[in-house]
Amino acid sequence: MYTIAESINIMSKTIGPAIRNKEKGPIQKMAIEQTEAGANMLDLNLGPARKNGEETMEWLVKTVQEVVKTPLALDTMNASALEAGLKVCKNPSIINSISAQPESLSIKLPLAQRYGSDFVALTLSDEGIPRDANERAVCIVNIMTAAAELDIPTSKMWVDGIILPISVDLNQVLALQEFMGMLPEIIPDCKSTCGLSNISNGTPDKLRGIINRTFMVMLEKLGMYSAIVDSYDHELMAISKGKQSNIINLVYKMMDGEHVDPKSLSPKELEYYKTVKILTGESLYSHLWLEV
Repeated sequence: MYTIAESINIMSKTIGPAIRNKEKGPIQKMAIEQTEAGANMLDLNLGPARKNGEETMEWLVKTVQEVVKTPLALDTMNASALEAGLKVCKNPSIINSISAQPESLSIKLPLAQRYGSDFVALTLSDEGIPRDANERAVCIVNIMTAAAELDIPTSKMWVDGIILPISVDLNQVLALQEFMGMLPEIIPDCKSTCGLSNISNGTPDKLRGIINRTFMVMLEKLGMYSAIVDSYDHELMAISKGKQSNIINLVYKMMDGEHVDPKSLSPKELEYYKTVKILTGESLYSHLWLEV
């Protein structure tokens, strides 16, 4: 799994103040740590960036590039700030993200064309978050069509089918899994990605890691190319590199419908076993699912 580290985010209580005050130290330390943890790309998230967005994004990109050569994902709703970052990127970068909303297509998509950037194609429209797999497909076809009009190849697209929390709506979790099965038929040569940590939003902190890690393995089995992740979760990063094959094989067996005897599993394997059942809808979600 190609991993995009999520932690350089202006909404973070720890790193946000450093971005706003233009303190290089904490940001560069985090960029180095995430790269050393094995992240393939760093997401630089400025959010709305309404105030001094262009200046801040340019500064942030230069600050990170002073200490690492890791490719960057530039993440902001401010198109001017986005372009300011693209102008100073020395290494490969992607735009995170361009949705099916007309404003996003008309303003951000030309930036992808101008700078030759890959981009995250977010399945979001003016009608909001898609309700099912088919509505996700409609969104992605609309983005693909708009990209074709600008001669942007579909290989530049990293499709994000949107993850919603398991604690909120199981049907949306299942819809994303169904959509992943449809994607190769819609755009055979695209990549795919997701905001992995969204799956565990709203759950107790001690449970977030097992949910994130299990769902990452499931999504990889379904063909997901990459994920925006917490690179400080060392177990998650190890699994993303193909380590802990016993866990990966267990999840794959369950997804293939093979019988797994829970009595044969180690305590850690049993946690993954129970979590797969939650994420596939075989068991009902509650904050106590690991204790049942």
